[in-house]
Amino acid sequence: MEGNVGDGILVESESVGTPTREGEILEVIEGSVSVRCRVRWTDGHESVFTPRVGSARIVPAGEARS
Repeated sequence: MEGNVGDGILVESESVGTPTREGEILEVIEGSVSVRCRVRWTDGHESVFTPRVGSARIVPAGEARS
């Protein structure tokens, strides 16, 4: 996953009937083993998110999130 500050992030739910989470990357935190992102979600909350392979999709800043 390659994301930059300002990009959107979409996280698909693993549960049926649970909506996709959408947010904006505020900070990219590169560690020695993985990359984490500080994300502001559309509900206003912020969290540090460590994506797994295939769990998230990055939407470059300026593109529609659909």
